[in-house]
Amino acid sequence: MIRFAASLSWLFQEVDFIDRFRGIAEQGFQGVEIQRPYEYDSALIAEQLTKYNLEAVLINTPEPLAAIPGEETKFRESMLKAISYADAIGCSKIHCVAGVTDSPLANETYLSNLQWAGEKAFGHSINILIEPLNTFDNPGYFLSRSDHAMRVIREINMPNVRLQFDCYHLQIMEGNLEYSIRQFMDDIDHFQIAGVPGRFEPDQNQEIDYSKIFELIDELGYSGWIGCEYRPRTTTAEGLHWGSQFNLGV
Repeated sequence: MIRFAASLSWLFQEVDFIDRFRGIAEQGFQGVEIQRPYEYDSALIAEQLTKYNLEAVLINTPEPLAAIPGEETKFRESMLKAISYADAIGCSKIHCVAGVTDSPLANETYLSNLQWAGEKAFGHSINILIEPLNTFDNPGYFLSRSDHAMRVIREINMPNVRLQFDCYHLQIMEGNLEYSIRQFMDDIDHFQIAGVPGRFEPDQNQEIDYSKIFELIDELGYSGWIGCEYRPRTTTAEGLHWGSQFNLGV
């Protein structure tokens, strides 16, 4: 069964951060991504989640440091802060943001930091996710391709270090999403969607046929969340017509 989560960083920008929880619930979402919760007290966020019967499905680390040599101490502090927030708001997934670097030591640093993060998060029943980002929107970002991400996951070989599959980024970098999804499904722990080009609604006015993507994900038995991480063309509510196009209840 397909389940959608709304991103507080991208949707409902028409209202203040705290008011977005109500907007998300009113539009029928039950899950929420909170990429940057750290400006707000975790108790306040937990209160909003409870009030509107929402599940926090994903947060990011506070700083993009996972692949940055020389920043290991800051990375660990950042990771511990993320784990603390995740515990407080009942979130079981943390995107460990790699950062921008061309250092020859970046891959070694990334592996070491992710190993440490995976070990720390395991006792909290939290999964650590890594996400390739496209280099057009994110020049110099360390992790930009799915095959690199999978090499990292295979080398670390921990059950709670997994792949965050963003269809928008990987369509731009690689295309052939259906092949990649089939190939990597056992390691995918979270999906994200947006239209290409423009990062607008995932509707019929862009190059990804999401009707086929959703059918494939469902066929392969994926039971997790799909994060809606796009830029509404007008208001969030007006743009949600894409859900009815696919008869998916949004």
